[in-house]
Amino acid sequence: MKKENPKQSQEDKDDIRAEYDFKSMTGGVRGKYYKAYRAGHTVKIHKADGTTLVQHFKLEDGAVMLEPDIREYFPDSESVNTALRCLIPLLSPKHCVKVKRA
Repeated sequence: MKKENPKQSQEDKDDIRAEYDFKSMTGGVRGKYYKAYRAGHTVKIHKADGTTLVQHFKLEDGAVMLEPDIREYFPDSESVNTALRCLIPLLSPKHCVKVKRA
C-alpha cells in the first residue's frame, strides 16, 4: 500500500488536474453525443499500408445507461440488480416480460 506524502498539495490529491477541468470551460454541452452513442458508431482506421479497418461499436444487449442523479444511489451493477429484484414481486403478472435465454 502506498503511503501518502504529507507535503503533497491539495491540487495533487484531486482526481483531475486543473487544466483538465471542463466544468469551467464555456461552450461544452453535457450529453451532446448521448443519443448517437446509444445508437452505436463506426470507427475507420486508415493504416499506413493503405488498408482501412472498420469497427462497429454498440452497447451490449442489456446495457443500461443511468442518469447522474440515479448513479448517486446505484454506483454499480450489483446495487441496480438488487434494487430491481426487490421490485419484481410488486409487479403484476401481466407486466412481466419473459426473456428467451440462448
